[in-house]
This record gives sequence, structure tokens and C-alpha cells, in this order.
Amino acid sequence: MGALHEGHLSLVRQAAQENTDVFVSIYVNPTQFGVNEDLDSYPKTWDTDVKMLETVDNELASKSGSGRISAIFAPTTKTMYPTLPPSSEILGKGSFVTITPLGTLLEGASRPVFFRGVATVCMKLFNIVKPDRVYFGQKDVQQTVVIRRMVQDFHIDTRVMIGATKREPDGLAMSSRNVYLGSRRRLVATVLSQALMAAEAQFKNGKRSRGDILWPANDVVDKKAMEQDSLPAEKRARFEVDYISLADPDTLEEVEEVNEEKGAILSGAIKMLPLENPQEGEDCGLSGGGGTVRLIDNIILKPGL
Repeated sequence: MGALHEGHLSLVRQAAQENTDVFVSIYVNPTQFGVNEDLDSYPKTWDTDVKMLETVDNELASKSGSGRISAIFAPTTKTMYPTLPPSSEILGKGSFVTITPLGTLLEGASRPVFFRGVATVCMKLFNIVKPDRVYFGQKDVQQTVVIRRMVQDFHIDTRVMIGATKREPDGLAMSSRNVYLGSRRRLVATVLSQALMAAEAQFKNGKRSRGDILWPANDVVDKKAMEQDSLPAEKRARFEVDYISLADPDTLEEVEEVNEEKGAILSGAIKMLPLENPQEGEDCGLSGGGGTVRLIDNIILKPGL
């Protein structure tokens, strides 16, 4: 999708360790944005992206045995959708790939066309490029589960490889959408990673029931919300929790007890609300403080821990 950051570059480096030729696709796919989502304002940073990839490729060139970036695949929308214009309508016309029920849970419940768009564009990319391996980041964990299911169900001859989530020093998961936050919302946005890490600590301490694992996460977000509500409008950054989930790693269905042999996916999503009373000279982010900023994160609770 472009707007590259260190998380994307880590996937390029991982791919170069395991392959001789790396193709990087950059395409802002319209069908994975809902009708009222941020397609028009989504950051498009082509020149910066290319420079970042050139820097990484030069780095790879200095490493013996490393693969290289052979191409940047940046198709036009006419190439990706050659017959009908891409539709973001739930009942929109077009040729789509749907993966159910995986694509209707969690993010799919809040963004009903998102995984239809993701699966469709990935199917197209796989058919055009025919990669031996494809690389996705764990931050978008539901996406990795959906794509793995698509590859399995449609007998696609590629291997889905997952790279670890890259985080800022304070724990915030790297995301192209972080540029929207600005300083005030950026400080509060770490509540999601803090909540998930609090739940992870329960798992590491031997807790396996849903209630025992999730209550600290809910406590973290509740206390942060109360803290922000107590501040004056010009200093606070309010947010809403979409979900905190403890789910089966294969089906994404919510679980009451973590299976010791399978582990689980701990995930969450919050919406940082528009800034109230932006101050003169304040860093309000790319959006100027307007509009909500949706952030997602997850932690894998590994089996046998």
C-alpha cells in the first residue's frame, strides 16, 4: 500500500535472505476501503518509498549471498481491475474473492468489504507475479490468516511467510496510518499495545481462561479513557475501543480457554477520535487532527509456553 516504514522494510530484508529476487508491490487498493473510509487521504509517498527501497537494496548488495530487489510492481487501477471500476459497496458489482467466515470476524465485522478487497487484490497479484513466497507482517494478523486460507483453498502455488511486528520504542506498532496521529493522539495511542501486553503477561504467568487473560487489558483501556476524560479538551485525546479479542489462531473464533497445543491470537482495535480544540502550532498529524484514526495490534500467545 506504500507509505513504507521500517516494518515493510524488514519484510524486504527477510525476503532477500530467503530468495534471490525480491519483487515489492506498491498499490493503494481501493476495494479494501469502505465507502466512508480514508482512501482519498491515505498517505501516498511514492518518491520517499522508492528512495527507501533503493537504500535497502544498496544495503543488500553489500551482503554476500543476499537476494536483491529486482523490481517494484506498481500497477495502475486499470491493470488490477480491467473490466469494471473497483467498487467499495457491500453489494458492489465486480469479480471478488471472499473468504468466509474468517473475513467477517473482528476487523471484518467493523469493515465489511475490507477482507474481500484484500483477498481479491492478493489473488490478482499472485496470478500476475507468480511468487514462490509472499511476505506479510504479523501486525495485520487477521490478514495473514485470511491469505493463508485463500492459498490453501484455491491451491495457489506459493508459501505465505510472516514477519514479526515492528514497534516504536514505546511499544506502538508501526503503521502507515500513524502519520495521522500528531503528538497528542500519538501519546495516548500506546494504550492498545499496553493493554495487549498486560493480557500477555497473564498468559505467561500461567493463566488460560478468557476472563483471567483479558481483564487486565480492559482495565488498562478503561483507566486510560477515564484519565483522558478528566483532562481539559485542549489536552486530551479520546479514543474508542472497537474490540479486545482472544481467538483461535486458525478460525479466529473467540475462545473461553486457550488450547495449550494451539495457543491463541490476542488482538485489539481502537479508534483515536478527532482532536478537540487543536492549539496554534500544535502537531496535529497529517490529517490536521480531523477524522478518526483506526489502529490495530496483536500478540501471538504461543503454544506450550
